[in-house]
Amino acid sequence: MLHYTQMNLNRASAERKDPNWLLGQYGEKSRWLLVWNNKNLIVSNDRQLALLSQSQVETLDRAEAVFLGIDDTHSYFALDVSEVEQELLQGCIDVSFDEHTFNQTFHFEDMRTIGPKLDAELASVGVLARGLCYWHKTHRFCGRCGSANRPVEAGHARLCNDKACRHMTFPRTDPAVIMLVTHTFPDGIERCLLGRQAQWPEGVFSTLAGFVDPGETLERAVNREVKEEAGVEVDQVRYLTSQPWPFPSSIMLGFIATAKSTDIFVEQDELEQAQWFSREDLDGFAEWGDDVPGYKLTRPDSISRYLVEYWRQQ
Repeated sequence: MLHYTQMNLNRASAERKDPNWLLGQYGEKSRWLLVWNNKNLIVSNDRQLALLSQSQVETLDRAEAVFLGIDDTHSYFALDVSEVEQELLQGCIDVSFDEHTFNQTFHFEDMRTIGPKLDAELASVGVLARGLCYWHKTHRFCGRCGSANRPVEAGHARLCNDKACRHMTFPRTDPAVIMLVTHTFPDGIERCLLGRQAQWPEGVFSTLAGFVDPGETLERAVNREVKEEAGVEVDQVRYLTSQPWPFPSSIMLGFIATAKSTDIFVEQDELEQAQWFSREDLDGFAEWGDDVPGYKLTRPDSISRYLVEYWRQQ
């Protein structure tokens, strides 16, 4: 299962615009996800995503809370608490009237660290909370006139305060293509093309990827990015799957492509290295995070890893 793709809450897109309906989602059936400096609140004891009750957040300012969705029993909200004094925040989240959560401790952690260890559905809700809080933090001013704006529609839009402008801004997702490029060589062995960036952990190789340019189809983006990053030309571009990747605000669109050429020319400002690997080669790779020398596979929660594993099983 591809991680971060199981956000199964009902987003209630129409209902959330009604302030009275939204008010009805508060109360003890609500669950709250706190985000601080792009990190999610985690229950330290069992390393699970913290879902706080109404009583645990009642002292916090919830004016800019973001509605995430509802299920059969709860409504879910995200709240960015980056500006809250730590003493107030600690005093708030330590309060609990649920015997199952009494004496729990909490900490904030990057979803890129904790995400792979979380239940798939909770991880999907967690990255949604992170992504929407990031969008609000980086869009506090109108992109049309520069005036301050404010959240509306339960946090799924921002409205310019200037009465002459009143421009409405909505969350945006940046499309990026990510592709596993393969080729069957004269020796009859099929190999895939992987590359690495200099800032990655030692030995980690991943599929190639890049953002879609304005006015560009996804297929052309695949061709361009592979050519730019590795000097390899491709065809037979085939879409496979997608993955939300709000780190900070992308949607990864996964493709399989066939190489028409095999000579590699690495553009140093894009990749440090690129190389062809067979399935047998990949069998000898260590895992992401392993403290051993040699080649390593990419993150287990990434679409890159999904594409690699998809190909290995063919």
